[in-house]
Amino acid sequence: MQIRIASTIAESIVDGPGIRYVVFTQGCPHHCPGCHNPSTHDFNQGKLIEIDELINDMKKYPYMSGLTISGGEPFAQDVALLELINKYHQLYKNKNILIFTGYTYEELKEKHSNIVEEIFAKIDYLIDGRYVASLRDLSLVYRGSSNQRIIDMKKTYNNTQIVIKEF
Repeated sequence: MQIRIASTIAESIVDGPGIRYVVFTQGCPHHCPGCHNPSTHDFNQGKLIEIDELINDMKKYPYMSGLTISGGEPFAQDVALLELINKYHQLYKNKNILIFTGYTYEELKEKHSNIVEEIFAKIDYLIDGRYVASLRDLSLVYRGSSNQRIIDMKKTYNNTQIVIKEF
């Protein structure tokens, strides 16, 4: 299976806890003014890559703390996103996964998608919400604007309310 990506970064220390492997997906419907990654908006740009090729590249960095998937909008390719998560978990069972999304958790839940639910069940953290330039806050960890939340998905998924994670 293939996924359309803008790029990857190995050894990032700014895209989640610890040292991360980061996949930037290509294509985003949100077009947030002031977006940090505007080059990822066009769904026809970037490159199609086999998920197995990404996984093989990740094997070069076994000391990574986890995987971050950003964008673009990762949930615009939800089937490929789930495949990437599943293959990553096969490779590294004890490493965490963080996804950045412009959707809110509630918007994704409202899709009533089995794929989204399966993704939620398999990830550790979700940073949700569109970037809002007027709410920009450089003191926030891993986020650009104060409306964005770091959701602890392991605790939220088994709870009736959203559990916020503080790093």
